[in-house]
Amino acid sequence: MGSGKRSDYLPEDERGASFAQIPTSFGHELRACLRCRLVKTYDQFRESGCENCPFLDMEKEHDNVVNCTTPNFNGIISVMDPARSWAARWLRIGKFIPGCYTLAVSEELPEEYQNICADNNVLYVPPKRT
Repeated sequence: MGSGKRSDYLPEDERGASFAQIPTSFGHELRACLRCRLVKTYDQFRESGCENCPFLDMEKEHDNVVNCTTPNFNGIISVMDPARSWAARWLRIGKFIPGCYTLAVSEELPEEYQNICADNNVLYVPPKRT
């Protein structure tokens, strides 16, 4: 995986976790990562960041939680085996770690964080405009 090519995921040995935290509540405090669409509570992102996007440093810079996540998303899917799930592949989350993901976000990751993705050779795909 050290080919230097852009990828839409991080290798498992660079992720630090084999699965994402499951949201502790399913109320208004849920947020979705604008890059990978992982869903957790605000406090979970603040405490441990995004397991798919550690380079966004959400647990170190709490402003990044607000800037890199959104409470505005549609639907949730729980994925236990992303590589074997046709739904995960269809949603383009098949190479992320197991966890809860949103079906869609409508906001884009701010440009400065898109640049951080590019600096880390991680693909960012903005949401489709409908």
